[in-house]
Amino acid sequence: MTISRLFCPFLLLFFAPIASVQAFTGTYGINYGRIANNIPSPDEVVTLLRAAKIRNVRIYDADHSVLKAFSGTGLEIVVGLPNGQLQNMSSNPDHALSWVKENVQSFLPGTRIRGIAVGNEVLGGDDYSLWGVLLGAAKNIYNATRKLHLDQLVQISTANSFAVFEISYPPSSGIFKDNVKQYMKPLLEFFQQIGSPFCLNAYPFLAYASDPEHIDINYALFEPTKGIYDPIYRLRYDNMLDAQIDAAYAALENVGFDKMEVIVTETGWASNGDQSEAGANVTNARTYNYNLRKRLAKRKGTPHRPKNVVKAYIFALFNENEKPGHSSENNYGLFKADGTISYDIGFHGLNAGDSSLLSLKVP
Repeated sequence: MTISRLFCPFLLLFFAPIASVQAFTGTYGINYGRIANNIPSPDEVVTLLRAAKIRNVRIYDADHSVLKAFSGTGLEIVVGLPNGQLQNMSSNPDHALSWVKENVQSFLPGTRIRGIAVGNEVLGGDDYSLWGVLLGAAKNIYNATRKLHLDQLVQISTANSFAVFEISYPPSSGIFKDNVKQYMKPLLEFFQQIGSPFCLNAYPFLAYASDPEHIDINYALFEPTKGIYDPIYRLRYDNMLDAQIDAAYAALENVGFDKMEVIVTETGWASNGDQSEAGANVTNARTYNYNLRKRLAKRKGTPHRPKNVVKAYIFALFNENEKPGHSSENNYGLFKADGTISYDIGFHGLNAGDSSLLSLKVP
């Protein structure tokens, strides 16, 4: 999280609007990050996820040990094409085809791979060399799925951070940055043609931590509050996540994509952090994730888009001890590295005195 397109003409197929592929079939999912040297094995993770009844999972690569462990489990997974491979995939359709064969097709149908996230937080990011190759990579990966007859099974997307927005408050003012827009619009046109959503990494925690003097902590945590009033929409918001999602909808509408769905691909709250990271503690992390789980279970939309049910992948499954950056980066997990819960939001881990959950075989 953060704060010229080359393709082969004979592989670029005619993109007519098609029926939307649904990579996310529920409302609650989780990100299974693995930048750690002490977390449970993929087989143990499967047991943990099934016991928690979490079916939708995202990973940031296409690790074969994970994909093998997920086979036959009923878990639905979105794999990731890392940013470091975008240039290669954009310039070489044959490499894109090989990647999809090796990392997606070869695991189907046993492993329910439902999506490919092409890059992560590319637009608005620090590596400008990737901005211009993202669309080409997405097209070549899509063409590969189509050539392999997987395009109606596997959804293509990319996750965006809040760095793509120039303005996001109030929600009705949401617009993309000018330097992002020239890359974003063609990408959105392509995603609209193939039925993909706009994927957003949304962190009320980061917003609060950046300005704790002016942001009501209760508003960020889904706790009772007067909230904010948007005078253009004439709507009141009682939590920040809804406002962030509607800011994304406003930005999409501003560039002509008023029918595109917004899905939250990351959201969470750190249970610990540096002294400079206001609000990073266990109490707030539990409150945010507990209230978020309740909010998603209601299967309702946002004030501006009440019919678009909010769907979100929580960040993250585990605390990851090898992630660089602020201390918060190591403390987003709902579970600790040993499989015990970081705090209680209704899931069961390796609680003291209980038998080991990870030793159980879940049917």
